[in-house]
Amino acid sequence: MPISITDPGDSRIAAYRHLRDAELRRRMEADEGLFVVEGPGAVRMLLTTDWPVLSVLLRPERAATLVDVVGAAQTRGAPVYVASPACFDAIAGFHVHRGVLALGGRRPQPDPSMLLARVDIVVVLEGVNDHENLGAIFRNAAALGAGAVLLDPTCCDPLYRRSVRVSVGQVLRVPFSRMSPWPEALDGVTSSGFSIVAMDPHSPTTIDVIPSLAKVALMVGGEGPGLSEGAYSKATWRVRIPMTPGVDSLNVASALAIALNRLVHL
Repeated sequence: MPISITDPGDSRIAAYRHLRDAELRRRMEADEGLFVVEGPGAVRMLLTTDWPVLSVLLRPERAATLVDVVGAAQTRGAPVYVASPACFDAIAGFHVHRGVLALGGRRPQPDPSMLLARVDIVVVLEGVNDHENLGAIFRNAAALGAGAVLLDPTCCDPLYRRSVRVSVGQVLRVPFSRMSPWPEALDGVTSSGFSIVAMDPHSPTTIDVIPSLAKVALMVGGEGPGLSEGAYSKATWRVRIPMTPGVDSLNVASALAIALNRLVHL
């Protein structure tokens, strides 16, 4: 049976506390090798992967309706805790309207060369430091055929709670790793047989002219600054998405989705 939690200070659920303090969470999750997953869809995804599952925290009504989540967690040997709505929100530090949280254990990131050897389509990110954009990118990558995501050293954490939630758990399915030094590490992408297609809203070349490519690394930058000249210097192609006059750019996740749709033939 799920374990009842009545005290927000209970040591068994310490890792769920202060979820709104981003800096505290980053330090704690890095030091303790864990991450928080929020929402029924993302928690279900966690439970179907080989990521370590440390525990699940539910409100009582969620425990009653999400019997599959409770059963899967117990099958994985993870304790399931139940806390009243007031206690649940006191633990998290804000109202978690989904009433579903879980703790996962971090793993060492694979070497980028290992990922490049296994897939034909990769997404490469530079300077993406908005967690919601990053989560949406992973969701789009999973839906549109990218086999891995490679991040530069400045991108934010894919396993941050908001990123995992917005990706609907796809961050846990799509392999990812960081590349360093940057942008020199991009040479390893091209030497692995990939053509690097860099998105540039000011390029005179549109994405429609790119021929069919055997291996594609689609590279996008963060909102506002876009890609650096160092990253562009490593690109095979520098292209834009055609748009109506008066609009010069799209949200990075939207642009990536359109570009993947044009380049990947599922």
